[in-house]
Amino acid sequence: MKKYRIVVKLGTSTLTQGNIDLSIEHVLEMVRIIAVLQKQGHEMILVSSGAMAVGRSMLGYPDVPKHMPAKQMLAAVGQSRLMELYNQLFGHYNQKVGQVLVTREDLTLRRRYLNARNTLLALIQYHVIPVINENDTISTEEIRLGDNDNLSALVANVVDADLLVLFTDQDGLYTSDPRKDKNAQHIEVVDSTEIPQDLWLAAGGSVSGLGTGGMATKLQAADLARRSGTNVIITNGRKPENLLRIVTGEKPGTYFPALCSSLESRKRYMLAEMQNSTGTILIDAGAESALRQGGSLLPVGIRTVTGQFERGDTVVIRNLAEERVGLGIVNYALNDLKKIEGLQSTEIESVLGFSYGMEVVHHNNLLLV
Repeated sequence: MKKYRIVVKLGTSTLTQGNIDLSIEHVLEMVRIIAVLQKQGHEMILVSSGAMAVGRSMLGYPDVPKHMPAKQMLAAVGQSRLMELYNQLFGHYNQKVGQVLVTREDLTLRRRYLNARNTLLALIQYHVIPVINENDTISTEEIRLGDNDNLSALVANVVDADLLVLFTDQDGLYTSDPRKDKNAQHIEVVDSTEIPQDLWLAAGGSVSGLGTGGMATKLQAADLARRSGTNVIITNGRKPENLLRIVTGEKPGTYFPALCSSLESRKRYMLAEMQNSTGTILIDAGAESALRQGGSLLPVGIRTVTGQFERGDTVVIRNLAEERVGLGIVNYALNDLKKIEGLQSTEIESVLGFSYGMEVVHHNNLLLV
């Protein structure tokens, strides 16, 4: 069986099953299946809502205003309890989890994006399941993601996920709301380059009142994820076993095939950023040969660096004849790179006092020309 990197998004309505409190029995079954898939060799990432619902429950369901500070207060109270619950439930299956709280800036600003990506990939490398939520306690109206559907799509992009599973309270996308229209038709696949306007019109909002999302935000998330190279399935959150069916090739719900590969998506980003690039790295013949054989750019192969760039920027890589070899997203800023050019990777930390890794440009962030 092929092993997948899967982002699973659990919304408040799925976790509560439409009630005001978490359905512990249902959450446990979700956790069990995610843990089973992790043990089978799949790399699982969980994006979970529910902090505000838990906070409201812990405070005795107070009648609080709907403005941002009150929501942040509920999230602050509920987040630690929600994470404690995940620790306990995954612990039953000897599965470690790690909490990751993010804001939009963490996933869209390139330098912070790299930090978030490195943290998530490190958790995955050590077989720890990341449990991700928006950092509601410090987000503001202007920068908050608005819902964890779009957050899950951004996470899928950050970790190059093969699959994003969006659980909802329906069996997928319909031509109209099946709760109101008995003639609503289930849509199995959406593979057009542009999502038809009638599907956007058919997507409604949150019905339970407990979450901030709805089918419209799931449609937004699916469109974002498929454009960055991730396959997406919107499926019924009342049927946790759908996760097991999905990894065997079934598509219970509405399937959105990726419009490109994650590698193609990153290449497009680098080509777009090249127009604004002012940085250049000059490499020796050995480094050029290594890059063309699929290797990463190490400091030992760098002769000089020029221009202006920060960590996370796209730079032009040239050989000794000053011919362009490729483009790359750098792990080190110009001033730091000047200190380590020509050195062995093992010397980076002793010279800089820190390390962002052995590579100046990882081969996954390299586009050869």
